[in-house]
Amino acid sequence: MIVRSANACIVGAILLLTFSVASAHHGDAGRYDEAITRISGTVVALQLINPHSIIIVDVPDESGQAVRWQVEISNATGLSRIGWTRETLRPGDPVTMAGRAVKSGAPYINLSENSRLARGDTCEELFHSGLGSGREPDYPPLSCEQ
Repeated sequence: MIVRSANACIVGAILLLTFSVASAHHGDAGRYDEAITRISGTVVALQLINPHSIIIVDVPDESGQAVRWQVEISNATGLSRIGWTRETLRPGDPVTMAGRAVKSGAPYINLSENSRLARGDTCEELFHSGLGSGREPDYPPLSCEQ
């Protein structure tokens, strides 16, 4: 009887642990627009962190006022595999990117699907979804034209 109780506790603990690990990475179904949004601005900071790195960018609105956007991109390990370092983007660097913005209208964009990021001054593409896998996004390469 004690063995059965112990086994039941072990199985319960394993199921609880499996559920908590499985739910740790959330899906984004319904969170982002399907349409691709293009923004251009100036880098404020690059945060190479896990599970998703963040680029903070000031983007001018219609009146010329800076709006601070958060740009969610791949994790630090994935970016380092394609050559990114803390020097890849520095404060003051101009950038242009295309990705999926949140439906809420908040200044937040995700670069995980059908996305691109390029330097605004040279048009050098620094990232696109599928980079390293040989897959190109459907969104065309970015131009430097504003």
